[in-house]
Amino acid sequence: MIAVVDYNMGNLRSVENAFLKIGSKVTIVKNPKEIKNYDKLILPGVGAFGDAMKHLKQSGLDEAIKEFASLGKPLLGICLGMQLLLESSDEFGEHEGLGLICGKIRKFDKEKFQTPLKVPHMGWNEIFVQKKTPLFKNLEKEFYLYFVHSYHAICESKYTIGESEYGYSFSSAINKDNIYGLQPHPEKSHKNGLQILKNFTEM
Repeated sequence: MIAVVDYNMGNLRSVENAFLKIGSKVTIVKNPKEIKNYDKLILPGVGAFGDAMKHLKQSGLDEAIKEFASLGKPLLGICLGMQLLLESSDEFGEHEGLGLICGKIRKFDKEKFQTPLKVPHMGWNEIFVQKKTPLFKNLEKEFYLYFVHSYHAICESKYTIGESEYGYSFSSAINKDNIYGLQPHPEKSHKNGLQILKNFTEM
C-alpha cells in the first residue's frame, strides 16, 4: 500500500499514472491520520518551498510525515518533496523544512558557473551514482532523468547517493536510512524513472 501526499502542491496524477504503468496502485491521501496506515509514502511537490511548508503545517501533514518516517517505512520525496526533507531553504526568505535529513536548499549560484547557463535547470541530465542503493537497482552508474528546478540541495556527502552537473556539481539524490529524495522527476523520466519507482515499490 503506497500513499501519495496531497497538500495542494504537486501534479499527483502524473505520479499516479507512472505507478499504474509499472502495475502498482497508489492512493492519494490528504488526511494526516491515515498516512501511518500505509507501507510506503511519496511526497511530491511543485512550487515554492515556503508555500509548501505552510500547507503541510496547516493540515498537520508535516507531523504525520515525520511520524511515518520514524516508523522505518520507505519514504520518497520528489523534486520539491525532496527539498522539504531537509532542514531549511532560502527561497523567498528563510524557511524551516521537515528536518528529516541534515542539509539546506539554495538557489543555483550563477557566479560559480564555468559557462553561462539558464536557471531554472530544465531538461534531461545525468545522475552519477555515488553509493550503492536499492533505489537505483538495475540502473547504470550514470543515467538520465528529467529535471525542472532553480534550487538545489546542499548536504553532507554521506547523504548523497547521486550527483548531477549544472554549472557545478550538486546533490540530486539523497538518502538517510529509510528516507529517500530525488530532485528530478522519475514520473516524467520514461524507462529510467519507472525503474526507480519500481525499485521503490520493492523496498
